[in-house]
Amino acid sequence: MTIAFLLNGEKIALSGVSPTATLLDWLRDERGLKGTKEGCNEGDCGACTVMVQDADGAKALNACILFLPQLHGKSVHTVEGLAAPDGTLHPVQQAMIDHHGSQCGFCTPGFACSMATAHLNGETAFDDALAGNLCRCTGYAPIIRAAKAAALEPVPNHIRPDRGFFVPEISTGGPGDSQSPGFHAPQSIDELAELAARLPDATLIAGATDVGLWVTKQLRELGEVIFLNRCEDMQHIEETETHLRIGAGVTMDRVHKLMEAHFPSYAEMIRRYGSTQVRNAATIGGNIANGSPIGDNPPPLIALGAIVHLRYRETHREMPLEEFYIDYGNQDRHPGEIVVAVSIPKQADTLKVYKLSKRFDQDISAVCGAFNITVENGTVSEARIAFGGMAGTPKRARAVEAAIIGKPWSDETLIAAWNAWEEDFTPLSDMRASADYRMSAARNMLSRCLLEDLGAATSVLEVRA
Repeated sequence: MTIAFLLNGEKIALSGVSPTATLLDWLRDERGLKGTKEGCNEGDCGACTVMVQDADGAKALNACILFLPQLHGKSVHTVEGLAAPDGTLHPVQQAMIDHHGSQCGFCTPGFACSMATAHLNGETAFDDALAGNLCRCTGYAPIIRAAKAAALEPVPNHIRPDRGFFVPEISTGGPGDSQSPGFHAPQSIDELAELAARLPDATLIAGATDVGLWVTKQLRELGEVIFLNRCEDMQHIEETETHLRIGAGVTMDRVHKLMEAHFPSYAEMIRRYGSTQVRNAATIGGNIANGSPIGDNPPPLIALGAIVHLRYRETHREMPLEEFYIDYGNQDRHPGEIVVAVSIPKQADTLKVYKLSKRFDQDISAVCGAFNITVENGTVSEARIAFGGMAGTPKRARAVEAAIIGKPWSDETLIAAWNAWEEDFTPLSDMRASADYRMSAARNMLSRCLLEDLGAATSVLEVRA
């Protein structure tokens, strides 16, 4: 299959390339574009950030875990393509010079691409936009000053192409051009369901924020791969009178915006979920299907009573998300069966989500707790509590729930429920936290939930010495 995209305005057509070749390696090794740097090679440092545009807009993405087939039909700008054809620097590049935002310079190209993408999109929450770009020299203050200064300047014309140009300039191909040996790119859920059933051992790739590391860090050969990014019917968000239904291919940046309107505490957790670059690529379905015990989406989704929707060819199946996780690395998903969506029942917002990690931004959780507790007349009438990082799977705290339902919402009730925690969880010790710390943190999160309901300030972003 030919992979066609624009690179700094130039038409590129590739064939015969490995489907797991990364954009970073191709830029540096095949095109000689050395501005895009390899730092961590796992999507953490942002040194490899590029701007990727399609008909839906512009996103900052990590080139180190972005496979070439994911670029088909899109436009890529590297740091070499930010300046105008006559050499005039992009406003963010000039601002970095004017405000001394670069010292050793290694991280500067990634910062410039993240800043240029935010500039194009009119984003001014610079701490969030740049949380995925690490700099060991400047202390960030001059970079933030540069971003603020650049925000006052207009977007250069060469960075803002007409949205309609993607279709006439680059053919996205049809179903007949959607696959070749070892590399498949179905165009719809129907096509994907048939392909996955026929190739049950194939690796499914959505955002590649996890699978990318299998290649860059574990050096694994993936064999047959199926890219999901062209299944547009898997990228829909539907709101009915009773449910929110989120397609498995919806990226976490879109989930963030959705949850801001419905469950703000969940949205605040997502703001710390990876980085802008990761959220722009990662999908909610990938996070669910991965089944990591420290995945941050399952706890709030379980606490909300979410349903996961599965499909094998024409057979559809659904179940409560909490039942999907059987054991570590083992989900209730048959060979060739795919996750197509997750749905959340409409409900009043009583959800509180707490993420505990060593770094505040862009870090893996030691413990992630979600509390959906309804209190009527001072008494707990309903409770759904779920955790990540406390067991081999995301898990509900059923014994704790039972210990507080029907009881006054008070410190005394939480103290009385002390032993119930050990009925639910036997956490492990690892590099992120000890078992005792995890158990203490989980208990404290429930106390925090009570304190918030009582009006206390509990967020580290709010509490001041």
